[in-house]
Amino acid sequence: MINSTLLLAAQTTIPQTIEWNPSVAIIMIACNLVAIGIGRFAIKNAGVGPDLPVGKPALWKNFGIPELLATTSFGHILGAGFILGLANAGIL
Repeated sequence: MINSTLLLAAQTTIPQTIEWNPSVAIIMIACNLVAIGIGRFAIKNAGVGPDLPVGKPALWKNFGIPELLATTSFGHILGAGFILGLANAGIL
């Protein structure tokens, strides 16, 4: 009895999350691009790990797989925050 009452009370406090749509995708892509741009100039020991298997311009010379994984992980954290915040504000 107590468990079902707690579950019922918790269900009313959990906000609904937004469904995927192109606006959500654009926000996530933009956040990842911003994070990659920030990481390109903020990572101190870049180019230590394996290199990307594709050609890159000279500006991205020391940008390898570890840097890509780190910046896109950060971008997804930013994107999730932006998406949840904008959805909570009613903008999305």
